[in-house]
Amino acid sequence: MEDRESQLRKLGELLGDIRVGMLTTVAEDGRLASRPLAMHHQDFDGRLWFLTHADSPKLHDIERNPRVNVSCSSHLRNVFVSISGQARLVDDRARLERIWNPAMKAFFPEGKDDPRLRLLCVEVETAEYWDGPGSWIGKALYLIGARVTHDPHFMNRNELIDLQQGQTRPPPSHSQPGL
Repeated sequence: MEDRESQLRKLGELLGDIRVGMLTTVAEDGRLASRPLAMHHQDFDGRLWFLTHADSPKLHDIERNPRVNVSCSSHLRNVFVSISGQARLVDDRARLERIWNPAMKAFFPEGKDDPRLRLLCVEVETAEYWDGPGSWIGKALYLIGARVTHDPHFMNRNELIDLQQGQTRPPPSHSQPGL
């Protein structure tokens, strides 16, 4: 078992400079609905934070089924993260004050005192990540090395961080030939 603090630290490092995540919910008709949202994860503690409007369809989706996915990436660092967890509304004025910045007025014209403004929290359960070389030289070496070794995981990491089980392990796809 891996220490939860080291798992949180690793996931926080992976999220690093990533500011937007694609939040996916299950819509009423059963389809998956994704939308980009500004993501807040400073001092990552296993929770991601988003601001939204009270009348947003995503909140109706979450009310019916709180299981969500948040996918995000940093093309500069060649990092990709897919997070699964439970979403819920939280009433935390102090957190909203910490998250708020003036640029958000573009989406919330009435500002941080808008009575329709809501704070959405995603409690992370698992996070699968892909972390490869970020520089163009590193990417070139990766492509050459993967081709020569016939190992698609050459120079990169693909792991599943399970915060509930306290484990970091290869994802299930690694046990399937050809993936």
